[in-house]
Amino acid sequence: MLLHIVARGRIGRGPEAELVERYLKRVTWPHRITELPDTGGKLPDLQPGTRRVMLDEKGENLPSRVLAERLQAWRDDGVRETRFLIGAADGFGDAERAEADLLIAFGRATWPHLMARAMLAEQLWRATSILANHPYHREG
Repeated sequence: MLLHIVARGRIGRGPEAELVERYLKRVTWPHRITELPDTGGKLPDLQPGTRRVMLDEKGENLPSRVLAERLQAWRDDGVRETRFLIGAADGFGDAERAEADLLIAFGRATWPHLMARAMLAEQLWRATSILANHPYHREG
């Protein structure tokens, strides 16, 4: 299953980009990042059966293991792509949220988009490592 991050804004070079790259190069599942301008731009075509996960302040605070289990279930059900959407500065509207299969938040704090992208990359590495029984993840 393809893990596809679609993010508003360009990450450029810098510590956040290095973090995203560091974690995504460890992910053994197919993955891709698509960057869009802050406004406008065309979203990549949505294939049938694609799951959409939006990073949103109104989303659930999922434990890493639960995210891993959700990805595993989708993969095992034949889902070919899970698309993770990171919005612009004003986030997503109600209509966009209604189209999502899952809304997730990284706590109640507001995070800069570049940090959210790095945190998502780490959570994808963590989720896939949990499913591979890799010792990276520790619960406690």
